[in-house]
Amino acid sequence: MWSTGATSSASSSCPSTRRGGCASPRRPRPRKRALPTRRRPAPAGKVHRDRTHRPAGGEEYLATRLGNGARVLTETMRGVRSVAVGAWIRQGSALESAEMMGASHLLEHMVFRGTENRSRQEIALALESLGGSLNAYTSREHTGYEARVLADHLPQAAEVISDLVRNPLLAESDLEREKEVVGEEIAQVEDTPDDLVFELHGDRMWRGHPYGHSILGTRDTVGALTCEDLTALHRTSYVGANLVVAAAGCVEHDAFVDLAREWFGDIGAGCEAPAVADPGKVRPGTDRVARESAQTHIVLGRDTPGHAHDDRYALILLSAALGGGMSSRLFQRVREELALAYSVYAFQSFYARAGVLGIYVGTRPAWAPAALDAVREVCRDVASEGLPPDELARIKEQVKGQLMLSLEAPGARLHRLAGFALHGEPFAGLDEVQGMIDGVSGCDIVRVAGEVLDPERLYALCLGPSSPWTESPRHSTGDASGLAASHHLSTL
Repeated sequence: MWSTGATSSASSSCPSTRRGGCASPRRPRPRKRALPTRRRPAPAGKVHRDRTHRPAGGEEYLATRLGNGARVLTETMRGVRSVAVGAWIRQGSALESAEMMGASHLLEHMVFRGTENRSRQEIALALESLGGSLNAYTSREHTGYEARVLADHLPQAAEVISDLVRNPLLAESDLEREKEVVGEEIAQVEDTPDDLVFELHGDRMWRGHPYGHSILGTRDTVGALTCEDLTALHRTSYVGANLVVAAAGCVEHDAFVDLAREWFGDIGAGCEAPAVADPGKVRPGTDRVARESAQTHIVLGRDTPGHAHDDRYALILLSAALGGGMSSRLFQRVREELALAYSVYAFQSFYARAGVLGIYVGTRPAWAPAALDAVREVCRDVASEGLPPDELARIKEQVKGQLMLSLEAPGARLHRLAGFALHGEPFAGLDEVQGMIDGVSGCDIVRVAGEVLDPERLYALCLGPSSPWTESPRHSTGDASGLAASHHLSTL
């Protein structure tokens, strides 16, 4: 990930799909390039207003498709003076071969080494000098370039993002240096156990499927990449058929379409990225990976349906009930009652063809068996009994409230807006989403929980010291000693 500006955003997969980390700021290169001249507008694409939402809060969503296939989206927020704007390409680690692992991420880095119109320093200054910020990231299924500026500076932001997307130099002289930067990013993950455990868990759980590819790649795969590889990837993937351009905040749709048409409309249409192969079912079981550290870091996970599936909101509610805050079952059981961990939470990630419902817990190495079994006990309870009506009602209000609070910022609106388009789905307004959350029944929860939370079908990876797990938890209460003796530890 690359970012510049006073308010840059970090990315994760998840625990979202974005777990690439941040690259350090580039050192300025003392050479000047002529500022870009404005292009003539490309031929107009037909405006398709797929869906318009005007809820009570004054937001408005509109969509247009340009002649080259690029989708242009806006969501207007009344009462704000800033705008978040971005361009996304359907190209990420899940669309790479094993030999090309890390190419999408390295290309994203190389874009900031310079364009036909700007040096590295000029890229950094272009929006910072206006009080704005510039950010980029790579995920499993797409690469994004984003900016946040005052509304008056939207034309400059759109042009800068266009320059990055269209005109990277990809110079041989910069490639080896940028590989060193990515190598440090890989080393940072390796030195951070609670990041590394997610990398290892994904790789082993998906059993060689591209969803398990490291976004950063490996030292070997990154080291083998050439400028010709990156140029070919840019030529085939950074095309209109794979492009989404969006803005949220103080923005007027038709004016933004004019900007998008001017700066993105004459990009070649190209071919749409191929669909990711069906990953199939993940393998259950438990693996231990030896690593000297103060804690043992554990991730449990199970494959789920993808972004467009009807069970999406039931899965989100399940994740919140399991580990979505201090009132969640995992937090109350593992931390508050048994005092086995400081950090314990659940997460749900959605991709096009699949998803992951996962749980993380970090604990003292000797307590790992008890912590792991306590997590499985909570999963077993929910899988067999679902959620009581009062708990389900509370979780629905929690999720709806968190959604509404998160979307007060233009950047969050922008990510949500682009997410629907990148997954090829019609936009769902907030009223519609709240209705779908409210529509999840107790029977839905029982059915979905039974499918994804059976402890015997979860895959767990434990990263920590290799010494025997024998010490009893000093602060444990209840049946922690019984948990430590459970048959679920037989594979450890």
